[in-house]
Amino acid sequence: MHYPVWYVPQLTAPMLIAVIAVLHVLVSHYAVGGGFFLAVETGYAYRTNNSAYLEYLRRHAWFFILITVVYGAVTGVGIWWTIGLSSPLATEMLIHTFVFGWAMEYVTFILEIASAFAFFYYWGRLEARTHLIIAWIYAIAAWLSLVLITGITSFMLNPGLWPRTQNFWLGILNPQFVPQTLTRTGGSFLLASLYVYLHASIKMQDPQLRELVASRSARPALLGAVLVAVGGAGWFAFLPDSARAALLAAPVLNVFMALVVAFTAAVFVMIYFGPYKNPAWLSPALAVLLLASGMGAATAGEYLREAVRKPYIIYNVVMSNQIRADELPSYQSQGVLEAGRWTKAYVAQKYPQVIRNQKVDTSRLLSLPEADQVELGHVLFQYQCANCHATTIGYNPVAQYIRGWSEDMLRDLALHPERVRFVMPPWAGTREEAELLVKYLKSIQPPYPRGMHGGTR
Repeated sequence: MHYPVWYVPQLTAPMLIAVIAVLHVLVSHYAVGGGFFLAVETGYAYRTNNSAYLEYLRRHAWFFILITVVYGAVTGVGIWWTIGLSSPLATEMLIHTFVFGWAMEYVTFILEIASAFAFFYYWGRLEARTHLIIAWIYAIAAWLSLVLITGITSFMLNPGLWPRTQNFWLGILNPQFVPQTLTRTGGSFLLASLYVYLHASIKMQDPQLRELVASRSARPALLGAVLVAVGGAGWFAFLPDSARAALLAAPVLNVFMALVVAFTAAVFVMIYFGPYKNPAWLSPALAVLLLASGMGAATAGEYLREAVRKPYIIYNVVMSNQIRADELPSYQSQGVLEAGRWTKAYVAQKYPQVIRNQKVDTSRLLSLPEADQVELGHVLFQYQCANCHATTIGYNPVAQYIRGWSEDMLRDLALHPERVRFVMPPWAGTREEAELLVKYLKSIQPPYPRGMHGGTR
């Protein structure tokens, strides 16, 4: 245990990451696709000498920078803050493994910021060719940033040959890299068009110009939807067996998968028969419906991508309880309370009677008073279970799953959680520590629901 646990009541720390990450992703994809929109359309407006369209694009660039650079930067920092607190070991490993990748991403990020501001604040003061070059620098830098980050996040789901080779490029170019890059690139094109529709339908008064925007933005949106579908199929094809099994076994994940397909298909149909075939149909109401549907697909997709990794944060490398998979035997031999730096310090300070030869003697744990055993069971729950489970209420509350369970059932759960549900990591402690966890679970366990025919008496 290299780090202390960060406890977020009810919501759980990983779900806090998910909330902030989704809020960021919905805008970061616009940052990529919107960059291509501005580069392509600014070039088109210059070539056709369409001053009215250029003026609209200038106003859209202000909206684009406000949303992507300001809001996007705040939520991006929020992601780093939350992952550093809730998943410190996995974050440390991703930083150390991909130092060169992160360095390249930081270069692209600086290019993004500098070119975005130059593109907007030097509008009208640069030659058209120079202005357009800056737009394309931004678009390409933003997409390269997406590619690099996707290589790292896709590694978490399927690291491929990296665990055996520790090779940087095999880690980045993992089996999930191409499918997820296609999906995210397509999602960027699609969401960017939907943001454009919303902005144009509200801000653009000239109906002919609005129809031009609607028509020209439809093509990248339709292409984006196709890329999402192709990339999604590749994502499913290259899932590890455990991830595919988790996807098929969990009803909520089946619902989210259906939502991704349904929302993406609905957006494709609405754009095809709307802005593509009938650009005059573009209105604020249609734009809101399209953007909400696109965001629904992106949100459901992000939840799926994260959820199927269980019981790992990094597949076969770091488990969801913040323990490296190759360290598991050591934890099972020494015990969690001894192996963890912070748990050992806590036990030594509060329960010195279980320390022998400067080590936690797990054989003495069950001689502690009952209340102290329950308290240590709570500590074990925090380190072993709280990354995925709330306690009595909230997200995935463990107490609601164990209503009416017998003590033997609780013991089997504590000793062999992976046998109860394969999406849970193995118990990383001794039998004595498992008994402490059983006592804690019994202390929060609700009774079997009353009034059920065929239930226990």
